[in-house]
Amino acid sequence: MEIPNIVAFPIRLCYSLFMDILRKNQILRVTIDAYSSDAAGICHVDGLAVFVPGTIVGEEWEIRILKVQKSCAWAKGETLLRPSPARIDPACSCYGKCGGCDCRHMRYEEELRFKLGKVNDALRRIGRQSVMASEIVGSEKIASYRNKGILAVGSIGGQAVSGFYRERSHQIIPVGRCAIQDELTHRAAAALTGFMNQNGIAAYDEQAGTGIVRHVFCRRAWQTEDRLLCIVSRKGFGDRTNALADALRAACPELTGIVLNINKNEGNTVLAGDFYTLWGKGYIRDMLCGFSFDIAPQAFFQVNPPQAERLYGKALEYADLTADSLAFDLYCGAGTISLCLAREAGQVIGAEIVPEAIENAKANAALNGVQNAEFLCADAGEAARTLSERGLRPAVIVVDPPRKGMQEEAIEAVASMSPQRIVYVSCEPSTLARDILRFNGYGYTLTAAEAYDLFPRTKHVESVVLMSRA
Repeated sequence: MEIPNIVAFPIRLCYSLFMDILRKNQILRVTIDAYSSDAAGICHVDGLAVFVPGTIVGEEWEIRILKVQKSCAWAKGETLLRPSPARIDPACSCYGKCGGCDCRHMRYEEELRFKLGKVNDALRRIGRQSVMASEIVGSEKIASYRNKGILAVGSIGGQAVSGFYRERSHQIIPVGRCAIQDELTHRAAAALTGFMNQNGIAAYDEQAGTGIVRHVFCRRAWQTEDRLLCIVSRKGFGDRTNALADALRAACPELTGIVLNINKNEGNTVLAGDFYTLWGKGYIRDMLCGFSFDIAPQAFFQVNPPQAERLYGKALEYADLTADSLAFDLYCGAGTISLCLAREAGQVIGAEIVPEAIENAKANAALNGVQNAEFLCADAGEAARTLSERGLRPAVIVVDPPRKGMQEEAIEAVASMSPQRIVYVSCEPSTLARDILRFNGYGYTLTAAEAYDLFPRTKHVESVVLMSRA
């Protein structure tokens, strides 16, 4: 006898009911009662979640329904009926266009409340954890805090302009001044596009594959006076190279180096290919946690160093190292965390799959006279095998993966080394929570967590957690 589908019918019926309740362009009066992970406000209409960007919890709005799906709907705010005390003027002409500052419409205290809730919601809902982040450490500086700025270069009306891509597109939104970027970035971009317009140098057109200049990229040191400008271009500037360097130095006299990156790749990868120093130094030297670092344009370095120091300090506290400890730093990059660990551990081994990053880490260790840190160019599985063959068992493993989190094989490799403690530094709460749940399956328990705001006015948040063996 055929068994009836007793699940599909209610789902179809429920969807039909929601479609009857909500229709595109329908106007509703609602109260915002939660936030999404993207900082959009959420209201509920007969049990269906409706996402409304730019709204704040507690506000009453008239909204217009834009799209209805089976599990949720999207709307835009039409009329604000009762504003939240946390609402402020975004004070940015590009707010809502460039897709960068999702929290610029709310006071910083509300932004921190949203971000702590984002971390803990992921831990609870995705990770099924009972331990929550105890607090979020806010940034002392929420304007012009970024030590790195990247602007796209494009063409509007036949003139070169610089700015940010509109969210989910490659349409450039010209930006005269971004409140979270360093002022030098915009001054350098204006000088570059001005030179291009005066000399008939075209911006790169990704679709047509024509033009030359793709991006302008500035990096400033936090603890030194170093300032670096990198021009990303499809090809060089020939006999106009010296004139370009002179124009940039005149507009930005604080520069200590100008670099040209020849990026011939298709797609939207900003930095790729070969790098040539046109003038001055091809890197900046900065300090973090008491260590000096030489930072090339393509090297990873935290964009908010004061907050990064606090984050790494908590990671070091969780690691709980002694002079006899062996620590392993996975995804070590240029060795920032590794050098911090080496200050308290007997030996540190860092592993990273990117060869250039490993060479950078070795150079940074030598620059600081650190002799108890070594670096392997290997993925997690290869590194685990290398340590096992050498008879080494780390007491602590620190991981700082990219936003996509750890692969299952990497988690298995880390667990196979049986460290007493795993310290996980994360820039994405959802993948952090997913990976904690996976580590639970290998006998590790979440014992502590804390959030850190390294990216004020955006939806992004960092966190660090401690997992211990049962």
